[in-house]
Amino acid sequence: MADVLTAETRTDFGKGAARQLRRAGRIPAVVYGDGSAPLHVHVDGHDLTQLLRRKATSLEIKHEGKTYNVTPRDIQLEPVRRYIEHVDLVVVTAAQAAAIAQ
Repeated sequence: MADVLTAETRTDFGKGAARQLRRAGRIPAVVYGDGSAPLHVHVDGHDLTQLLRRKATSLEIKHEGKTYNVTPRDIQLEPVRRYIEHVDLVVVTAAQAAAIAQ
């Protein structure tokens, strides 16, 4: 079973906007794959950090009524304090998500 995160759309981009999100406890992310355009979102930082502590994980992202099965592709960490600065999430099929969860 996948873990569920609620995502909100990002409208502002750049270093300043990302810093504002991080100060508010959110982590910028990009959801891509499945032949569609990349989706720029932000998710709750604490929940994402707790879910990514597992070695292999698949997540469920709920965004504007749609649900995406995703797995982390790239996680960017702050080099000194080691908190998550940004995460790239790739869409996977339900079968792939079940295989990752095992």
